[in-house]
Amino acid sequence: MAKFFIVALTTMLVMQGYVSWHVWRVLPFSVAVKVVVMVLMLLALCCMVMQFMSDSVPLGMATAMYEIGNSWLIIMFYLLMAFLVLDIGRLVHLVPAAWLKDNAITSLALASVMLVTFIGGNIHYHNKQRQEINLTTEKPLERPLKIVMVSDLHAGFHNRRDEVARWVNMINAEKADLILIAGDLIDGNVRPLKAQGTADELSRLNAPTFACLGNHEYITGLDKALDLLNSTGINILRDERVSVNGVTIVGRDDRSNRDRKSVEQLLEGATRSDYIILLDHQPYHLEESEQNGVDLQLSGHTHRGQVWPLNWVTKKIYECDYGQYRRGKTDYYVSSGLGIWGGKFRIGTDSEYAVITVSHQ
Repeated sequence: MAKFFIVALTTMLVMQGYVSWHVWRVLPFSVAVKVVVMVLMLLALCCMVMQFMSDSVPLGMATAMYEIGNSWLIIMFYLLMAFLVLDIGRLVHLVPAAWLKDNAITSLALASVMLVTFIGGNIHYHNKQRQEINLTTEKPLERPLKIVMVSDLHAGFHNRRDEVARWVNMINAEKADLILIAGDLIDGNVRPLKAQGTADELSRLNAPTFACLGNHEYITGLDKALDLLNSTGINILRDERVSVNGVTIVGRDDRSNRDRKSVEQLLEGATRSDYIILLDHQPYHLEESEQNGVDLQLSGHTHRGQVWPLNWVTKKIYECDYGQYRRGKTDYYVSSGLGIWGGKFRIGTDSEYAVITVSHQ
């Protein structure tokens, strides 16, 4: 973990240095104004780096550090891409060097693009998409089964109680038979959830609700996360399975637990005539569900990259990083998440929930 932190910090410092140097050069202002801009950028970086202190500062300050720091990370990434494109253009003589030094037009153009991109990304994040999916099965079902599936709520400093309350209202309006949550209910700290009473909102879910754990429950601290989640009435399945009206729901522990059971172990002795649903937060090794007769696997984790062009990266990493997929007789749905980690921006991806209807064929 220490090695990862050092690498991450070094990467952020290099990004910050590159972006800061270009911002200094391109702004057509006095040295005093440029110094103010540099200080603000440095403070944003400090907010991001110092989030480990969030338990030792007032809640409002911790919230501001989270919002500013993580938003800056994404904004800095986009500035990095913009300046890299301009630098490459300059090297191949498509961009005049004058565009990158004390240039009001370049500065205004960059600021305008950034404002439109991130205001639009924030609006799009709050506009939750409803994905309707219809599946059939040869297995006996008394009637069509309606499932609301969500993942990656990341409730915490940024997705606060009022936001979670709105999501619960949307889910409850579906009048589902089952609500299934594919991990990462908590973003990384239970402190804001306890202070805001967010568990009270999650306890309002109006159908039998089952969830598996995600990697962020482990980042939070497993005991703290489980203590809070158990107070919501949500059934947390850790390498467990339950049967509900002809449906077997299997909750696999997250990959953070290196001793978690295999899909084969989890299904030993299972009623094979049941419709089998597997909740597995991270969509790796999809062949395991196919090989072991799972009818439907529900996953999240990828966020589909969250912002473009990171969706190109997740597409390369995962066999299926988003949406519906099928292997043999097994159906899969990988959600891009209802909530979000870090800055509240969706650029080229959606925040969503899925309404899945399973009918007898």
